[in-house]
Amino acid sequence: MSGPNGEPDMSADGSIIEDEDDFDDEEYTAVNSMLDQINSYLDDLEEKNDSLNGKLHELLESNRQARLEFRAQRDETPVPDSSSTEESETQEPLSNVKDKD
Repeated sequence: MSGPNGEPDMSADGSIIEDEDDFDDEEYTAVNSMLDQINSYLDDLEEKNDSLNGKLHELLESNRQARLEFRAQRDETPVPDSSSTEESETQEPLSNVKDKD
C-alpha cells in the first residue's frame, strides 16, 4: 500500500513493507500482454495524430496561399466606382420624363 504521496509505507524500522500478494508467471504474462496491446494501440493513435497534424498544416498553408493570391488579384483588378453606378440607376431616361406644363 502506498502513502498519500505515492511513497511505499514504511515500517517503524525504516524498511519497506513488502506486498504479500504473490503473482505467478501466468499473471505476469497476461499483464505484460495487455500492456503490449495498449502500447500498440497508443502507437497507432500517435501515428494517426501525426498524420492528421501534418494534413492540417498542409491545409492551413494552402488556405494561406489561396488567400494571398485572392488579395493580389483583388488589388490588381480595378473596382468600379460605386458613385457612377448609383447615379445611372437613379436617373430616369429622358423618354420617360413628361413635360409638366
